[in-house]
Amino acid sequence: MKKLDKLVLKSFSGPLLLTFFIVLFILILQFLFMYIDELIGKGLELKIMAELLYHFSLTFVPMALPLAILLASLMSFGNMGEFNELTALKSSGIPLRRIMMPVIIVVGLISIVSFFFSNNVQPYSYRKARTLLYDIRRKRPELNIQAGTFNNDIDGFSIKVAAKDPATNRMDKILIYDHREKRGNYSVTVADSGYMKITPDESGMILTLYNGYSYNEMNEGDIPANSRKYPFRRDIFRENTMVISLSGFDLERSREDLFKFNSATQNISRLNYFIDSLSTLNELKKNDYYTEFSNNHLYSQRNYIVPGRTIPDSAALNEYKIFKPWAIFDTLDIDTKKNVIARALEFAKYSSNFVTQKREFIHMDIKTLRNFQIDYHKKFTLSLSCIVFLLIGAPLGAIIRKGGLGTPAVISVLFFVIYYIISISFEKLARENHINIITGMYAAFFILLPVGIFLTWKATTDSSIFNTETYTVFLKKIKDRIYSFVFNLKYEPDNREE
Repeated sequence: MKKLDKLVLKSFSGPLLLTFFIVLFILILQFLFMYIDELIGKGLELKIMAELLYHFSLTFVPMALPLAILLASLMSFGNMGEFNELTALKSSGIPLRRIMMPVIIVVGLISIVSFFFSNNVQPYSYRKARTLLYDIRRKRPELNIQAGTFNNDIDGFSIKVAAKDPATNRMDKILIYDHREKRGNYSVTVADSGYMKITPDESGMILTLYNGYSYNEMNEGDIPANSRKYPFRRDIFRENTMVISLSGFDLERSREDLFKFNSATQNISRLNYFIDSLSTLNELKKNDYYTEFSNNHLYSQRNYIVPGRTIPDSAALNEYKIFKPWAIFDTLDIDTKKNVIARALEFAKYSSNFVTQKREFIHMDIKTLRNFQIDYHKKFTLSLSCIVFLLIGAPLGAIIRKGGLGTPAVISVLFFVIYYIISISFEKLARENHINIITGMYAAFFILLPVGIFLTWKATTDSSIFNTETYTVFLKKIKDRIYSFVFNLKYEPDNREE
């Protein structure tokens, strides 16, 4: 390895490690910000929290690498430009492409490692992290009760609240269904407000309810239905305290195969298997839907024959496969025509409902298939983005000639936001089946790759693309030409004959 390569790699490796851990730390903070409400107050051990953050941090590695490479290349080449190292190397006859070559090789190896990491390590870590997060959510079920939805985490109870104050833990408009006897909705409790807390030993949950009533249907045993009296009991209260056992709500570790069919927990071979299976299954469903529609809705013989009427030109009908509906319709009287039209409208509405229902089923099946296809192509796009960001960051650093974390961080965040917006927008279009999956997943790559090539070419030719004086001179030339054109047009002599 030449001294030039050692110099460039030494200048690049330090910022790469620094920015990688900074970006990874930011992604972990984002995760904590999203799930902080579900983690605080659970009484989790430090070991459990460390395990959760460890597995989630591994899932963030393929996403952190591209941004780290962009920021590190900007910093390293910016530092080399700021301290005139690039100028000295170029004056020695070494082109920028040769200076960038060791970094390009290293980033190429990193992109390969990123692919194998996202294909082998990330699915396993994601499955472990999601399973652990699911177990944590089940540990303290009272914290999972959200306003406006039924919560069934507590075995034997279904609880719904209209509003919940997170500061005081006060709940309004409480509705509780007791299903412990497994007889249906036989026991209902309604309260205007209330509070919920866990006992000190975490073995039970205390519900303190205010201004409500409870309704209970009494069990009559094996009495026949026609002999039952349906007795019930109704209690009105100003304050009522319920104690619900929470045994079994400690942190119980679920099986690791709980999310084994999630698309994010699969590697390339498994994703290929699911994609092929789902594609074949979707085609079979479409054919079944079409056959059912054709046989029962489109070509149903009950729609063709009117009792007591002969069908003209019966030889041409070929067993009702080809027929002339108006020829049959014109032979009917007024009342029969009204009945036929009403019946036809009924069949049309029924067929329309069938098509709408099956279209929703097909849309859901396609969306499931697209989830697997998106996760399949993500393993390639995240690796390719490492090369694209290098082609953007290295020439930008050579052109701007500013090191440190200030200017490079601003430019890196700008390009990453652009990349992220393009990726999310086109991925959503692909997920909704509006565009092709290849176009949706590789749109950001195809858009930013020419930008990187253009910047590399400009940096190689020592273009002053970010020099304000260049644009000032260019605009001055345009202004002078406009003034010259207007002046000549205004004072052009009039040679027309009078």
